[in-house]
Amino acid sequence: MSAHPVAAGRVLPTLNEDGSRNWIRPRVSPGPWWRRRQVIAYVLMFVFFAIPHVRIMGKPAFLMSFPKREFTLMGYTFLPTDTLLFMLLLASGVIGIFLLTALFGRVWCGWACPQTVYLEFLFRPIERLLEGGYVGSRKLDREKKFWGGRRILKYAIYAVLSLFLAHTFLAYFVGTEELAVWVRQSPWEHPKSFMVMAITTIAIWYNFTYFREQTCLIACPYGRWQSVLLDKQSVIVAYDYNRGEPRGHQNASSTASAGDCIDCKACVTTCPTGIDIRDGLQMECVHCTQCIDACDSIMDKVGKPRGLIRYSSQEALAGKPRKLLRPRVVLYPLALSLSLGALLFAMASKESADVTVLRGMGAPFVEEANGQIANQIRIKIANRGNSEARYTINVDGARSGRVIAPENPLVVQGGTTRETSIFVVMPRDAFENGERAISVNVKDGARFSNSIPWRLQGPSAASGNNGSATGSATGSAGTNSAAPAEGRP
Repeated sequence: MSAHPVAAGRVLPTLNEDGSRNWIRPRVSPGPWWRRRQVIAYVLMFVFFAIPHVRIMGKPAFLMSFPKREFTLMGYTFLPTDTLLFMLLLASGVIGIFLLTALFGRVWCGWACPQTVYLEFLFRPIERLLEGGYVGSRKLDREKKFWGGRRILKYAIYAVLSLFLAHTFLAYFVGTEELAVWVRQSPWEHPKSFMVMAITTIAIWYNFTYFREQTCLIACPYGRWQSVLLDKQSVIVAYDYNRGEPRGHQNASSTASAGDCIDCKACVTTCPTGIDIRDGLQMECVHCTQCIDACDSIMDKVGKPRGLIRYSSQEALAGKPRKLLRPRVVLYPLALSLSLGALLFAMASKESADVTVLRGMGAPFVEEANGQIANQIRIKIANRGNSEARYTINVDGARSGRVIAPENPLVVQGGTTRETSIFVVMPRDAFENGERAISVNVKDGARFSNSIPWRLQGPSAASGNNGSATGSATGSAGTNSAAPAEGRP
């Protein structure tokens, strides 16, 4: 009796029947589809390296800053208050992927996903070069030489590439300027940042050295989504079973009814996820088209027409007519148009600044020695523009009192946020039922004007506005009862 149970057959492409790892070393099948993917892959690599360095209107083309809670895309910065805009952007991206999948299958996975692009066109070519190609890699696997000289050299080269990719990846989240500071400084000067870089490098090295295609098979949910994203009219990489079956090696004694598939398994040995495309549509298939190139080359050798494996659809293979208009092909573009339209409208109608008014820290009000009541109001201004702006602050409804502003106007650099406080001091009799209605006005010349209603708190208030108010719509400030803010030395 065996010490280890053996499965009745292959459970996963990356597992042998005894449960050990089946290392997939795909054989390259050069062909038209491979060459197209090569061109696209190297263009995408260049774009990935270049994007963090590109500036649009003085801002990065892409920057997701978690410490600042800002997201910059194509020169537009989404602030923490832009929840609606950010959700519309994400919704548009997701709907776009759904539409692309419904029309062209998993074209993203096989042609543009960074996991596929870097694994198939950067890391695996280096592996084949150092290990002697498909035959050499398989030989090292059989001999269990996972730490032989050639593979140690491969791991070292992978480490250097992973370090470079990690720095490029982090530039999307910290910016090239901050990353340049990290590189020039000693790790002891920024230990947390160094640890982030080191962990990212190790994760990339582990992914492309060990985990590899399992990222697509186990970690990524996209393959599992295809059951609901695809329909029987969606374009997929498919094996023509009508033409290929019954499969088998053909010779002089072959019958006329034999199919075109000679069961050479070229499509299996070239598959980067280790599946047999002849088993039909599978979760593990990333539509990389390597099986198409491999099969076409075999068909050329045996004198059969190309296209036994090709881009097609399940219903086309079944002999049914193609339907251009299908529910998802109509609904997805409609939903995408609505989402993008709402996003563009919201962005176009967005003001040049966001103003948030908050109650002061601590007690809602303070009674001074002369009996007057003082309220602290915190004002946070986010300048969406690229240039410096000077925001003047005044208060409507406080003529019987006085407004003290330590910094007025408030200077805010482009693309930054600053906070200041003002103090509104009113006589006790100015409050009714413990409250006094005012408006906080913020202006930047003729470009921006915002008026936000606010309630001051007084000594007899049973309840009050202890939250915050946010405004971004343009409002006209009144002049009859406006109290200009005094500067405090």
